[in-house]
Amino acid sequence: MNPTAPATRSVTVIGSTGLIGSQLVQHLGAAAHRIVEVSQSTRADVFTGEGLDDALAGADVVIDVVNSATPDDSAEGFFRQTSANLSAAAATAGVGHYVVLSIVGADLLAPVAGYMRGKLAQEVAAATSGVPWTVLRSTQFHELTESITESLVVDDVVRVPDASIQTIASAELVEILAGIAVGDPLDAIHEVGGPQRMSFADMAHTVLAHQHRDLRVVEDPAVGYFGLPIEATTLVPDDTAQRGATPLADWLARS
Repeated sequence: MNPTAPATRSVTVIGSTGLIGSQLVQHLGAAAHRIVEVSQSTRADVFTGEGLDDALAGADVVIDVVNSATPDDSAEGFFRQTSANLSAAAATAGVGHYVVLSIVGADLLAPVAGYMRGKLAQEVAAATSGVPWTVLRSTQFHELTESITESLVVDDVVRVPDASIQTIASAELVEILAGIAVGDPLDAIHEVGGPQRMSFADMAHTVLAHQHRDLRVVEDPAVGYFGLPIEATTLVPDDTAQRGATPLADWLARS
């Protein structure tokens, strides 16, 4: 046995079938960690709490990457309910590390978005659960840049916020998240973003070039992010954040 190899952990992944959860299960499983999956297809139900005690029994780590079925204000109630159930079950099970995936800028957008208030509820549930915890706030994913750009198209003109964005490949986020989860709890919020901070205009130009589309891109201070008002740096982490390695253009070229 390699004495420098990380110890095998028993990890419960909440939201195991989503974009991040499915990759997380595969990544941790490949590293020989023991995985318990909780999703809509399992007996454990994070919304009702049914089966959670069994799913967390003996777990060293629980990772909450569950997502609401809707992105609107109704998500707040969903996140509050699921995080209340999960934090109680984690405390009962004596979990060694409670990890939550959240969003860079959630605290800034919470006053105007119920979804973001729900994400903050997840963060608070972990921090006040009585067990060691880490919140990982991530920027948006490269996988979302085409849909973000498309949402800004009006009459063949891409009207973008006068703001910055710093997307990351979801696979790189998963690698960072997995490393944090099986490591020592930080009892703090840790931010991660992509390798390059760019304007929304630059992101749109990069996406349009990949799609071979010739649309005019116009910065408009009145335009928000999916209807939410944002400032220049609302969606980007600070300079101390951990970063992914693959620029958006390179990722799109390989997708």
